[in-house]
Amino acid sequence: MVDRGEAKGRALARGALGRRLRALAPVVVPVLLAIADAMLVNGLELDLEVGVSMLAAAALLLRRRFPLLVFLFTLPGLYIGYIWFAPMIGLYTLAVRRPGRARLGLCAVLLITAHFFPYPLSDFVLTDYRENTQVLIDASVTSAAPIALGLLVRTRQELASRVEELTRSRRREHRLLADRVKTTERARLAREMHDVVAHQVSLISLQAGAVQVSTEDAAARAGATSIRELSVRTLEELRHMVGVLRADGGEAAEADGLAPQPDLEELPRLIEMSALDVTYEGGVVAGASGTKTVERAAFRTVQEALTNIRKHAPGARVRVRVDPVDPGDAVDAVRGGGSGRAGSSARGEGAGGAGRAEGCRAAHGLRVEIRNGPPDATATVPALPGGGHGLVGLRERAQSLGGTLEARHTSDGGFVVRAEFPYGAG
Repeated sequence: MVDRGEAKGRALARGALGRRLRALAPVVVPVLLAIADAMLVNGLELDLEVGVSMLAAAALLLRRRFPLLVFLFTLPGLYIGYIWFAPMIGLYTLAVRRPGRARLGLCAVLLITAHFFPYPLSDFVLTDYRENTQVLIDASVTSAAPIALGLLVRTRQELASRVEELTRSRRREHRLLADRVKTTERARLAREMHDVVAHQVSLISLQAGAVQVSTEDAAARAGATSIRELSVRTLEELRHMVGVLRADGGEAAEADGLAPQPDLEELPRLIEMSALDVTYEGGVVAGASGTKTVERAAFRTVQEALTNIRKHAPGARVRVRVDPVDPGDAVDAVRGGGSGRAGSSARGEGAGGAGRAEGCRAAHGLRVEIRNGPPDATATVPALPGGGHGLVGLRERAQSLGGTLEARHTSDGGFVVRAEFPYGAG
């Protein structure tokens, strides 16, 4: 029972009521102390002394917003009502929030004056040196203590702010150091990738060139020509990606044009060389209203989807559509039949994420849809390796541009990949 009570008390303290009480306490408690001081010194009988003391206590409610005015408003309570808490709290707040030397010095002199001279002034006896000295010392301590405490609290707050700033600076330095390490490792991986992949692709290109020259079969010669062209294109894109990876700016380096980048104009050529039964429906003129980054993302989406179809749905019929997304288009990115890469969910390529739309649908942009039917049962499934990162990379690319990507199976045994990219994202 004790543990439950303690837990309930802690929950209450951490709740909305606890937060409200913690916010009100620094404002209300000084006022209550000043009221108690006024009542102890002047009693409960309503007269001038009680009136000015209560007004001085009530003025403390505004001490954070108007510290100087509130302090000056409490001086009559000190001079007439002989209260101490209200002017001392007002002077403390002034030292915390407006710590000017001249201002604090003048206010200290005013407090000493209001404390030293009695009310009414006719009761002051100049020749009573011993009593006047004691009162002057008391008044000086009364004015110096809140100023010293206020300056101490302000210094502590400034030190805490400085420590927090230094902590943030250290974190930024750590992030920059980590980014520098990543950049160095990325450059190393880029060199390794270039050395390994470029060598293999170059051998493929040379072998295809040899077949193209030596064979007399027209079909074999055409196939060798396609292989050679694909190899050259692959090497060009590889060199470009290596340049991007080795550059510090990433996207900035890409924007500077390290190498020509594919866009919607290249889609017909990509589809022609895919060796698939593809129907292309293009409703967007390349470069007409979008950005190169969006068109490049659309091209990569189609490219990855066609690659996955070759892996997992050989012989399937494919439809590729590229359409604009109008501002008033109400088509939901999560709804509708689809196509794309058959069997990818079962074979890698983002198995858990397929079939779920990521984020909000794009508005006024570009929609890309790749639909394929079921695979041909008589077709031979090529033994192509797969890393399981294709759809994941496409989804990350879409999200980085503020778009969406949906990938799921269809009821006819096919697969759908649908992506939407907003214009202006790139």
